[in-house]
Amino acid sequence: MNSPMTPDSEKYPNSMRWLHWLRAAVILGTLTVGIVMVNLPDDLPTKFESLYPNHKQFGVLALVLALAQGLLRLRHQLPAPPSGLAGWERSLSKLAHRALYVLMIVVPLMGYSMSSTFTQSDGVPFFFLGNLPELLPKNDKWFEVFQLLHRVLAYTLLALVALHVAGALKHRFLDKGGKTDVLGRML
Repeated sequence: MNSPMTPDSEKYPNSMRWLHWLRAAVILGTLTVGIVMVNLPDDLPTKFESLYPNHKQFGVLALVLALAQGLLRLRHQLPAPPSGLAGWERSLSKLAHRALYVLMIVVPLMGYSMSSTFTQSDGVPFFFLGNLPELLPKNDKWFEVFQLLHRVLAYTLLALVALHVAGALKHRFLDKGGKTDVLGRML
């Protein structure tokens, strides 16, 4: 669906737009499930029978989608930033996008490492493929390190996602004249 305000020449390729929104849904869903599950009591069967396994496999899916999006970025000519953006907005956007990509890769890897090192872990399932191989030795001390990193970086990712959404909405609704509207490029 094309935005009437954004010419096709300024849009991202269709494949990148679809993957962007799919990745966004997977990441937001995975973050939400993660926040909910860690705050549930341990005696609730759903926590370990459903929420943890699904959080893990959707985390792996988020990693796969982020890597695919990164490859598409390398293969396609991307539209230039809107000319109406102030210098500080261009710099902040570039920094935020780079940080988002790094975190979209590092957060799932920390979760995978956390699960691999935890002595009580059932492994990391990935849909119909079954459990993925555990690449690290069991070690609860390392588990604690990966758990802290996973948590802190996941909240950092969530904050950057909020900044990303706020920036897109600011340019769509608050800037005058539509010359900085970046949302239409992804619709």
